[in-house]
Amino acid sequence: MGELTLPVPETLEAVYAVASAEPVADPGDLVRTEVARRVDPPLRDLVLGMLDSPMVTLDQRPAAEFPPLPTDLLTAYGAAPADLAALTRATHLLAVRAAYRPGRPPAHEWAARAIAAAVPGTVIDVFTPQILSRDRLERSLPSPGGAVRLTDWILLPHIPSGDGYLFTTRGLARFGLPELQTENVPAALVEPWARVLNGLAHRLLDLWHDALRTAADTVRLPDVVSVGLRDVAAAHGGDDPLRREISVRLHLDDGSLTVLPVEDGPDRLETLCDALFGRPCR
Repeated sequence: MGELTLPVPETLEAVYAVASAEPVADPGDLVRTEVARRVDPPLRDLVLGMLDSPMVTLDQRPAAEFPPLPTDLLTAYGAAPADLAALTRATHLLAVRAAYRPGRPPAHEWAARAIAAAVPGTVIDVFTPQILSRDRLERSLPSPGGAVRLTDWILLPHIPSGDGYLFTTRGLARFGLPELQTENVPAALVEPWARVLNGLAHRLLDLWHDALRTAADTVRLPDVVSVGLRDVAAAHGGDDPLRREISVRLHLDDGSLTVLPVEDGPDRLETLCDALFGRPCR
């Protein structure tokens, strides 16, 4: 088994935009009040501490002074017509930026999303880019024990390519990792392979965060990684009593991690899905 050498970013930045039909009189004061009232500790203490530091900036300006929002991408990632209409009516934008070192917890993302949720308006996750409903915002924030659903923080878009579909995650870079990708996924495997990639992302993040505890400028990770039903369930915020696992190979290619079968062959993705989920996936 070989290793992958991945660079460790000095800092990571989260950016959210809140579009509103009128400006907020004092965004900082509003956020402090709402976070103190609505957010449970320890997240509340983390957010309030970061608000009083250079790690968080709040920048409110007329919407025309910011670059145009990518409405075509927002539409592609599921924006509802009512949300797009609200963006059209918006006169002001509040840009929420938070920076933090890589590691656990991802304080930059948790703090920026909690701050954006405290301000009235339409919230855009600039990284994705995606409009986040209020329900999804609140659901995605960590519980008092720090638990989150990874699927609230990453997307798995797929497009037709070659003999099937190209999958590329959108969200692992929030944590400092390259995104995962798989080429030529058969149409019959779109749903099960998406579950595999969610589970793999969860396992890879655990390995990444563990390695960061003693890392300097780079991290070494194995290029063969196991992913199990427990990882798949954990990515969705659940648990699975079965310990069934498969292994995949990772290849660093142009800044992305290509996910490959350990053993080559025309039906290897089908075999992996069958082995993990215990039924024919074709």
